[in-house]
Amino acid sequence: MTPAAGAATRLFEVETRDPRTRARTGILRLPHGEVKTPVFMPVGTQATVKTVSNRELEEAGAQIILSNTYHLYLRPGENLIREAGGLHKFMGWKRPMLTDSGGFQIFSLSTLTKIRDEGVEFRSHLDGSRHLLKPEDVIRVQLSLGSDVIMPLDECVKHPAETAYIEKSVALTTEWAKRCKLTWARFRDEGTTPGSLLFAIVQGGCVPELRKRSAEELVPLDFPGYAIGGLSVGEPSELMYSTLEATVQHLPEEKPRYLMGVGLPNDLFEAVSRGVDMFDCVVPTRNGRNATVFTPDGKLNLRGASFAKDWRPIDENCPCYACRNHTRAYLRHLFNSEEYLAGRLASLHNITFFIQLLEFMRRAIEENRFSEFRAAFQARYNRPGAQSE
Repeated sequence: MTPAAGAATRLFEVETRDPRTRARTGILRLPHGEVKTPVFMPVGTQATVKTVSNRELEEAGAQIILSNTYHLYLRPGENLIREAGGLHKFMGWKRPMLTDSGGFQIFSLSTLTKIRDEGVEFRSHLDGSRHLLKPEDVIRVQLSLGSDVIMPLDECVKHPAETAYIEKSVALTTEWAKRCKLTWARFRDEGTTPGSLLFAIVQGGCVPELRKRSAEELVPLDFPGYAIGGLSVGEPSELMYSTLEATVQHLPEEKPRYLMGVGLPNDLFEAVSRGVDMFDCVVPTRNGRNATVFTPDGKLNLRGASFAKDWRPIDENCPCYACRNHTRAYLRHLFNSEEYLAGRLASLHNITFFIQLLEFMRRAIEENRFSEFRAAFQARYNRPGAQSE
């Protein structure tokens, strides 16, 4: 074990560092509890992780979950959630929660989106109603929700994009981040926030110089944490990794780093080895609902005929309810019969798999064997014959 250098901070403390990579463990102190990093955050877009109950999430080891400002703003609305006592009480979740700004959903789900210096004008994907969300609105809504970690409005540029457009997007993201921080600081000074922490989001497409510029514009603003946005939006894996490398090196060592929307096992190892602390992704539940489950031996499509008489669990070493009680044959039957239970069980297994994978990484870093753990896991997961990601 290599002790972390530097003094501890109140919000985030790096506890151990891997001597051969930049992987690290840490502890993030939030209003609803402490989070040990690196950590995987299940996505509960509309105040629920699809098909999985809060009790099941807790049993799976979820320390923190993510919900979405765009969706909750449209339905059921910030006023109703505020009246309920905040998002934690509304959905009955007692542990920490992060909400993203909804910027990605605005650009990907809405029609007739118009980006202005003032904010984003869009039509709801639910009923076509028109809305204008300013950076100040995004902060207000998230503070109404009572999230532990909140995110500023930013522009997520899809790949590929013209460099000139990405450059304008970086400038706009920086300006919006400044306005978000001013709004957050005003609420904090008035004593009307529940201790929510505002992270900045570094953008810049896959252009290293613009990633550097984005980071250098945001770091002096001294946000409590820094997110890396705009990856896993269509670029090939190697370009994502090189862009991640070009971004992380410009982020402060003493602040938590959050890679947004990236969650496949190989990607997680690449990011953790570069010093990323927090992850979220819909992969576990989206794949689970579609009969795909993750195992140390790769992915399995449980609709396959080869599982018709397979009496093994999904993974013999997995502690989840599905693996403790059901066989691959039974799960195949459920999926082919279009039973709702099929997606529930597969999603619960996948969530457990991803949470455990980050826990295993954390333990390996603490025990100075991260590189060995990574090599052994990937040799098995990526071996010839295993299904690719």
